[in-house]
Amino acid sequence: MNAPRSGYYMSQRLRLHYTEWGDPAAPPLILQHGSLDHGRSWDHIVARLLPGWRIIAPDLRGHGDSAWTPDAAYTMDDLVFDHAMLFEALKIERAHVIGHSLGGNVVTRHAGIRPDRVIKLVSIEGLGPSPDMLAKTAAEPIGERFARWIEARSRGLERQRPVFPSIEAAYQRLAKLHPQLPAALVRQLTVDGTRAADDAGGCCFKSDPAIGLMYPTELGIAEREELWRAVTCETLLIYGADSWASNPATDGRAAHFRHGRVELVKKAGHWLHHDQPAHFIALLREFL
Repeated sequence: MNAPRSGYYMSQRLRLHYTEWGDPAAPPLILQHGSLDHGRSWDHIVARLLPGWRIIAPDLRGHGDSAWTPDAAYTMDDLVFDHAMLFEALKIERAHVIGHSLGGNVVTRHAGIRPDRVIKLVSIEGLGPSPDMLAKTAAEPIGERFARWIEARSRGLERQRPVFPSIEAAYQRLAKLHPQLPAALVRQLTVDGTRAADDAGGCCFKSDPAIGLMYPTELGIAEREELWRAVTCETLLIYGADSWASNPATDGRAAHFRHGRVELVKKAGHWLHHDQPAHFIALLREFL
């Protein structure tokens, strides 16, 4: 595989990182990771896609080698803005785009806001909570939602990153969280996803521990559906048959995409591109 190249760009006064592979003159393909992940988690996918693409894998703010926000705010609005600024900074007119989980939400919303910039879209479990979950949240009084968010956010801001005595200890922690993944992949995710924490050889994962709280004023069901209907390109929605995520083919969300189709991957969970990489790559090759 071609050696990866690191780059940085500015968005909202934050220095954000991306990794790039392939010929800079080739068609751009953007791979956006999910929450508490990083751009280098796509390495084994990139190896199967090259050559033929200029592949760009950004680190979301607060993830990987991108800067943390001083106020620990990671709203969807900010993440979508950062994604739009990536196109501007790298002078990308149009691109094929793939996003996983939180990253899938980001790239799907951007495709509805700027449909002229996306040639084809792949969203891996990237539509957010199910309609039932959103309806339940919307039925809760806004004051109660805010109060619950304030309490949860206060706890999140007090949370400290765990420091592991060694890379091996961090690897064991990640392997316990993802027992279905191959050991070599877990080790690579650990090496690329950690940094030194002290002079004694300790390390910690790169992601800001304040990430992960759903904001009380997020888009409602009707607004999400409006953005999905605005996506003009062909769209592939991929879901794992063993995932906790709701299947958009059965819960009605897929119907809001003009040119969308859903693929269900058997024996795969939320990280289906890691669980079944050969099947995932076959879907990508056929679709792209």
